[in-house]
Amino acid sequence: MSSEAAPLHHKFFTFNVFVLISFMAFGVFFAYFRFFEGFESVTNLNPAYPFGLWIGFDVACGVALAAGGFTTAAIVEIFGRDQYHSLVRPAILTAFIGYFLVGLAVFFDLGKYWNIWHALVYWNGTSVMFEVAWCVMLYLTVLGIENVPVVVEQYKDNVNLPGPLARLNGVVNWFLHRADWFCNRTLVFFVIAGVVLSFGHQSSLGTMMLIAPYKLHELWYTPMSPLLFLTSAVSVGIPMVIFEGTLATKFFNRKPETELLSRFARYIPLFLGTYLLLRVGDLAYRGVLPSAFDGSLEGNAFLLEFALFAVPYFMLKQRRVRKNARLLFLCSLSVISAVVLNRFNVFIIGMDMGPEWNYFPSVGEFGVTFAFVAFGVLLYKIGVNYLPILEEQH
Repeated sequence: MSSEAAPLHHKFFTFNVFVLISFMAFGVFFAYFRFFEGFESVTNLNPAYPFGLWIGFDVACGVALAAGGFTTAAIVEIFGRDQYHSLVRPAILTAFIGYFLVGLAVFFDLGKYWNIWHALVYWNGTSVMFEVAWCVMLYLTVLGIENVPVVVEQYKDNVNLPGPLARLNGVVNWFLHRADWFCNRTLVFFVIAGVVLSFGHQSSLGTMMLIAPYKLHELWYTPMSPLLFLTSAVSVGIPMVIFEGTLATKFFNRKPETELLSRFARYIPLFLGTYLLLRVGDLAYRGVLPSAFDGSLEGNAFLLEFALFAVPYFMLKQRRVRKNARLLFLCSLSVISAVVLNRFNVFIIGMDMGPEWNYFPSVGEFGVTFAFVAFGVLLYKIGVNYLPILEEQH
């Protein structure tokens, strides 16, 4: 349970924090109208386009971009690459925040949001969304348990509640000791469970789109959609860790971890190569590759998406690129952008609901989405500032 991680204890209320709070306040303004005036007052959703920005980005992209948690945990804890152990805690924290925000986004997007608990009671074993709902709920629980050792390490035998709550110090400390005992004996099982659950719902988001054969463009509609969703999520896991680590270095005035991140980046071409091979093979087998060059919006969006995947694949095969902090960051950003564009293409751009229908996100939808992102960044700062998440630097 011990580590070399330590809380940063930086000044919390900085200019950056006030910017984040401003974005959150902007989102709360639109959230009021969403919950009290209905979708029509905030979004541009319509009967043909029930999946908009809040599903395409906040949920589909959010789930994929949180893949750094299970990929890093699998590489370090299951496959024994202990040299990357310092990357596990930030990745797990980010994944927990990501899945928490995904649940919040679903709450926003459900018409009858007060029925969000129904999946717990009304079981429908033939529904893909039922499986996704349960996997996400269970994985969020697993991520919470995986973060327990961080809380235990910081506060065990150091509980000091203020004022009248001080009488609970002994009780809280007892629970922390019990949690320590429990995690020491079971955490490996939760790590494995997290990987299994992630494989389930990452692929099932692709399975869900198989119900739209006449609406989704042929460049993205494929029986291999579940496998492509899964492999693209695995491919973006390490780039997300590198992206977060680089930004943490800059904004928290830490020493660069270029050597560690460059060694970790060796796995990216392996995952990306697997995804690209499956993607190109699927397009060639179905004979739809010419559609990418027809000059349409969908074709151009696919070419951009593919380039964002392919360029970092070839670049990161070169050791000198991985050793260059700036190029490594840009390659990671390219993979992240490719996955985001892929989910946009599947859920929004590649969808054709007929000539009489169209959709483009409203200002309110953008406002709520920016608020989610700002809230996530703020939660990350709270985590690393007051808990031993990042490795201590001397």
